Amino acid sequence: DTAVGKVGVYICYDRHFPDGARCLGLNGAEIVFNPSATVAGLSEYLWKLEQPAHAVANQYFVGAINRPGWEEPWRIGEFYGQSYFCDPRGQFIAQSEKRDEDDIVIADMDLDLIREVRNTWQFFRDRRPETYGAIVEL
Repeated sequence: DTAVGKVGVYICYDRHFPDGARCLGLNGAEIVFNPSATVAGLSEYLWKLEQPAHAVANQYFVGAINRPGWEEPWRIGEFYGQSYFCDPRGQFIAQSEKRDEDDIVIADMDLDLIREVRNTWQFFRDRRPETYGAIVEL
């Protein structure tokens, strides 16, 4: 809990796992941050797909943070930046397109939108956890 809302964090690679994102939502997260250090290539196309999907499925805001540029002397690849915020509808509300320099992304978040979306879609109400046993047994 913070002065502005209940905050959750998953770090970098965690974004690929919907179960962790769901746990944050079930624990009441209103804003979820995902700080990352991800290089271009294999998962770049997922950057703007997975986290808005988490925002929709779990009805919270997401702040997706990725560093830009290159790290010397290793040059393991280009960190592609492109940090953003999206709302509980999965819509981008603020973003940076910068790949090679630092940027600050600021977004206004109306937490009342969370209640509005949750009352409309009712995803938490309509869950059927009694059918999910295999997920935790595997």
